[in-house]
Amino acid sequence: MHALLIVYGQTGELLCQTKLVSLYGTLGLIESARKVFDQITNPDIFSYKVMIRWYFINDLYLDIIGFYTCMRKCLNEHDNIVFSIVLKACSELHDVYLGRNVHCHIVKAGSPDSFVLTGLVDMYAKSGEVVSSRAVFDEIEDRNVVCWTSMIVGYVQNYCAEEALSLFNRMRDSLVEGNEYTFGSIVRACTKLGALHQGKWVHGYVIKDGMDLNSHLITALVDMYVKCRAITDARSIFDELCTIDLVSWTAMVVGYTQSGLPKEALFLFTDKKWVDILPNSVTIASVISACAQSGNSRLGRSVHGLGIKLGLDDASVTNALVDMYAKCCMIGDAQYLFETVSNKDVITWNSIIYGYTQGGSAYEALRLFHQMRTEHFWPDAVTLVTVLSACASLGVVKVGSSLHAYSIKEGLLSRGNVYVGTALLTFYAKCGDAKSAREVFDGMEEKNTVTWSAMIGGYGMQGDCSGSLKLLKDMVKEKMEPSDVTFTTILSTCSHTGMVGDGWRYFDSMCRQYNFVPSMKHYVCMVDLLARNGRLEEAWDFIKKMPILQSDVSLLGAFLHGCCLHSRFDFGEMAVRRMMELNPKDACYYALMSKLYALDGRWSQAYEMTELMKMRDLSKSPGCSRVEMNFNSDFSSLRLASLA
Repeated sequence: MHALLIVYGQTGELLCQTKLVSLYGTLGLIESARKVFDQITNPDIFSYKVMIRWYFINDLYLDIIGFYTCMRKCLNEHDNIVFSIVLKACSELHDVYLGRNVHCHIVKAGSPDSFVLTGLVDMYAKSGEVVSSRAVFDEIEDRNVVCWTSMIVGYVQNYCAEEALSLFNRMRDSLVEGNEYTFGSIVRACTKLGALHQGKWVHGYVIKDGMDLNSHLITALVDMYVKCRAITDARSIFDELCTIDLVSWTAMVVGYTQSGLPKEALFLFTDKKWVDILPNSVTIASVISACAQSGNSRLGRSVHGLGIKLGLDDASVTNALVDMYAKCCMIGDAQYLFETVSNKDVITWNSIIYGYTQGGSAYEALRLFHQMRTEHFWPDAVTLVTVLSACASLGVVKVGSSLHAYSIKEGLLSRGNVYVGTALLTFYAKCGDAKSAREVFDGMEEKNTVTWSAMIGGYGMQGDCSGSLKLLKDMVKEKMEPSDVTFTTILSTCSHTGMVGDGWRYFDSMCRQYNFVPSMKHYVCMVDLLARNGRLEEAWDFIKKMPILQSDVSLLGAFLHGCCLHSRFDFGEMAVRRMMELNPKDACYYALMSKLYALDGRWSQAYEMTELMKMRDLSKSPGCSRVEMNFNSDFSSLRLASLA
């Protein structure tokens, strides 16, 4: 066509040249379109609008800015469509400086329409200038739904959720009906505020109004219900969808994973109904996290392979993989992936350090933390919590104290980070420094149930039962509900200090006042409490009356310990034989049986137990405790002591 126009000498006409620009733009040949435009001797405003429109359609925002600058030099005319397009380019580029210049041009030109003013609202909001955005919004006299929505979206994007809800109420007072994008943004505002009640109202209003639920609104509703811990409602919305797309499917998978429901997330991901939907990196990362939570390393490996096949190897996926392999005790695979990551971030380091800490390799975790600091990465709250756990297991007080100082210096404690504070007091408590643990506890601005339980347990570790019980009373006075872990700690403390009466009283309170169903840990504590204090008949009667399985090894172990303490070999022999039936490959029970026979003077039978261990190739690991000796930065001077 272009060639024919050249042959017939028609290319000199402005209309033909403008049509050619449009034709090349339609074909996606933007460079050719620009070459034709540059050949126009005196382009008019219409020609400029055609060219800039094709730049806009193809998301060439930098070219729009350059072209607009050229237009300003060559043409004195102004056009609201051009202004709208240039403002959109400024929004996408987050170039508030150029946006302000365009704003000046609009004021100078005069008579901007609502589209231009809405473009200004959007540009300022996306550039983080929400005050300027509101100032422009207030100047718009004839506001339509697009104007209102742009301002509401701006507030939500700039973390002004309350202002967004307030403006929505003003919009309704002005009798302007919102659209699906308006309500989608309002739902996101409710999500940020954790306002489930208001979110449900918006959901009901949308249904009552008969509005079409598009992907944007559905995803916002699912996200809102998930983050407000109403996962059942989120799934109900998801199931009502006529067509499922990648966004809504991923939102539901992410919701299950974040709500601690990994099995449901994996079932949704593997359901054949969604086989035609290809996952993106967000989906893959969430599914891998679900595999980590459920310990499903087999499926995790398969998802890893799928991610490689689809080319999804961004940072979020890699970090999730390191975390998954570490939590599934496949630390070698986690380490290999960790070493292949070229652009490590704090999350990557946290995942591998956590993996070693969880796997009992605290020494290696501290070595990696030292390497992390050497490579100039700054630890965050998650790093500190993990490393403090490693320090507690090794008893390295100096490193833990240094981390305490770092957390104060970086303001992690002053900002009320309950997790760091709880990890610190747990560290001090496990290292035998109850005084420092209490100082951290008293200095915390915010405390949760875990914090109180940790401090109660800290007193219990030191044998200070009165301190534990007093703190429990203080906890109740602060209107904090004790958890099942709190009662486990209290019962354990009573057991070690011989306070049988208090132990029974708190066990009864847990069941009747707080309506907890006792777990095996609670039953073990009660059996230990009774057996340790010589009330073996009462303990045996308690075991027989338990409503759950009575043959748990830890339960019988607690009972046996009391038998050994009080030389009740009749009960002890019965308990050990039952334990050996339940766990025939655990050497410690054979050793207990041998010790029991020896205490009773039955040396031949004790010898038989020892020989049986050798015959079955069983050996008992020696107990140990750890102590810090001349600790230095490379951790080389850690020593084991008190080998038994």
